Amino acid sequence: MTSQTHTLAERTRKDFPLFCNDSSLPKDLIYLDHAATSQKPRQVLDALRHYYSNDNANVHRGAHQLSARATTAFEGARETTANFIKASSPKEIIFTRNATEAINLVARSWGEAEIKEGDEILLTLMEHHSNILPW
Repeated sequence: MTSQTHTLAERTRKDFPLFCNDSSLPKDLIYLDHAATSQKPRQVLDALRHYYSNDNANVHRGAHQLSARATTAFEGARETTANFIKASSPKEIIFTRNATEAINLVARSWGEAEIKEGDEILLTLMEHHSNILPW
């Protein structure tokens, strides 16, 4: 099978230690509980290990070299994300801890400013609980 015919799972499974390292797990393990906890690819784990080992400092809050490095990396991630999704500006990128925090932020900022009495919010039966409560 050539690399062009590999499925997304076949191409990315090797990046996730959980799917490669534990021989007690089935080789065809599928992890679907991603709303609560997502598995991290090796590249993310390596970046986190590097950050906590070399650059661990508060972003935008310190007047020292480590904080400057952390801030530069943080803003670089914002630019990379903006470029990846073709945002108009890195200022459009807001990082949150999880989907619940993100949807609450949208509901409490944009939603409270734009949604008026009588407007309807359409949701599907498949919505996660965190996308039902704020509306």
